[in-house]
Amino acid sequence: MTETTVRNVLYSCCIALFATGVQAREPIAIDDFARVPAIQSPSMSADGKNLVAIVASPGSEFQETALATWNLDNMDAGPVVTPSGDRMKFIAASALKADRVLVLGRQEWTGELGGCGEGSVSGATKTFVTKAYLTDTTHEDFSEAFANNTRRLGISERTQRCLEIAGTSSLVHSLPLDPENVIVSQMNEMTFSANYYRYNLRTGDTELLFRGTGLTSPGLFHPRTGDLLTRSQIEPIASNEYEQRILIRNADTGEFVEHKELTTKLTARHTVDVVGIDEASGDFYVLTDLFSDRVEARVYDPSTRTFDDEPLAAHPEFSITGLITGMQPSNFNRVLGFVVDGVEPQQVFIDPTMKAVHDGLRQAFPGQGIAIRGYNDDLSRVLFTASSHRHAPSHHVLVDRKQVVAIGSERPWIEPGPIGEQKWVTYKARDGREIPAILDLPVGWKTGDAPLPAIIHPHGGPWARDHGGWDQSGWVPFLTSRGYAVLRPQYRGSSGLGRDLWVAGDSQWGESMQDDKDDGAAWLVAQGIADPDRMAIFGYSYGGFAAAAAVVRKDGPYQCAISGAPVTDLARLGTTWSSNRLQRILQGQTVTGMDPMRNTASADIPVLLMVGDRDVRTPAFHAKGFYDGVRKHVPARFELIADMPHSMPWYPAHHTRMLGLIENYLATECGPGGL
Repeated sequence: MTETTVRNVLYSCCIALFATGVQAREPIAIDDFARVPAIQSPSMSADGKNLVAIVASPGSEFQETALATWNLDNMDAGPVVTPSGDRMKFIAASALKADRVLVLGRQEWTGELGGCGEGSVSGATKTFVTKAYLTDTTHEDFSEAFANNTRRLGISERTQRCLEIAGTSSLVHSLPLDPENVIVSQMNEMTFSANYYRYNLRTGDTELLFRGTGLTSPGLFHPRTGDLLTRSQIEPIASNEYEQRILIRNADTGEFVEHKELTTKLTARHTVDVVGIDEASGDFYVLTDLFSDRVEARVYDPSTRTFDDEPLAAHPEFSITGLITGMQPSNFNRVLGFVVDGVEPQQVFIDPTMKAVHDGLRQAFPGQGIAIRGYNDDLSRVLFTASSHRHAPSHHVLVDRKQVVAIGSERPWIEPGPIGEQKWVTYKARDGREIPAILDLPVGWKTGDAPLPAIIHPHGGPWARDHGGWDQSGWVPFLTSRGYAVLRPQYRGSSGLGRDLWVAGDSQWGESMQDDKDDGAAWLVAQGIADPDRMAIFGYSYGGFAAAAAVVRKDGPYQCAISGAPVTDLARLGTTWSSNRLQRILQGQTVTGMDPMRNTASADIPVLLMVGDRDVRTPAFHAKGFYDGVRKHVPARFELIADMPHSMPWYPAHHTRMLGLIENYLATECGPGGL
């Protein structure tokens, strides 16, 4: 019996049991989440000729990645595939113009960081080096992308090594109508500031467009010509305050002039982002929350220095995170739609032709979100992705607006059947604030059934937010398929859900921010969803801090905590931020509150702490120091995972190790008898 047959038999069995009112679950296997995705984030060249993606390397049993390139004029021939090397592993790729491909590779690096990149201040010696490479569609030759390979006089070997570790170049703008050129940034080896160039993909020739400094950076490049239209400048106005000033180029004189209407204080944390230009009027498109708690798209007239009275695009509940502008000759730079940062990011098209295509794809994939990733000028080829919280992203090409050709699903081996219900909910915190959250329930559970074991799962950041839909980490469906309810609170301090919620978390680490998680646990119990005697908290990064904080807060609602890659020592974290004054002002001074390391004697629930030994963002001393402090008071475990960095993508072995630890800990060590 094949694996697919076994899955189908189990799935049919479970559906039959649910139909008779008996709950039965077949947990999704750890290996199904640990494997390298079959395909990742494909992109299509603007002319519709080439498709590029990262795929699972053939013959590697989904343990290694490879670069794949398809000729869309001859799909039957299959892709050109180049596996990752023994050390450098492909992690991302993008189809460019002129038959060129941009690919990112990453490998372990061990040695003295010497003040370079993340982890340099904390004394880390194990990290990863990420490099960008250019190749063609045949993969015959790989060269470092956009790099300035000349060795400058006066650059020490240590500085040269620093630049090799931290990286020196990146793609900034694709200049869609230019057949060969893009805009790139290159690090200036003498000043460690970025310079910006027009770069020819065929010849490697460069033309300087802007010379950056530590306090000034480019803003909007004209999408047609590449000319710089705006730039931003950071200026001190008090001992602990800076302004961000946006300067707009005067079309007549060529000079950049400050527009006070776009100036904000850094500590106010307003969004003012110039994202486009109306070529006919010269007006600018600006994403801003100056007029609303949430970000809107507004039109700004630089001649009168005024915004339109009404927004160009707005949503009553969520922010607008982008405008969709035309990238082809027939619709170039026209506003075709916008992106709502909703429960899931949602494309909304106002252009009738694009709207018809998008609506048709939504009808073809009912219950799934559709994201158009690319298209050629006559829309005879449209690359799109379909996904939902039950369906891993699958990638397709719409051919001639009538035939859908499947490129592949990221995880075709995961069936939707074992994945339960997902809801966007809100609950009241103890001070009356409404806290949004995402609730995921095991398949088959309904109101009135016995309460479930539950996991409060705060996101990292904390200046971030969760989205509904497919969970790329795999942690949520991993837990729900094992019978746990999972609540992801968008606690105060979360960004992207309104400025008021965001700034309400300032200086509230471990205090009102933590109350929001505990109040979410109480809400689950009040709703009859969670068993109050079978509840845990699990988080990673800032979420790991929240789990550690729960260990030392008396009379909390949890039986245990799982803390992944946590910050636990706020005082020591402050010394890291003190090396960068702007970062300290913008975020560092908000990171105060209850410090878990100062309160280890108050620990009263068991804790599992785990972190990668190549994590330079939240180094292992945080987790290890907290473990040493609490293990005299509560059962505690510390696990150091070999060669794991802070952020995904991880190796399959990292996922296997981490998910195995979570599964076993919840089942056997979370309070008396497990959760």
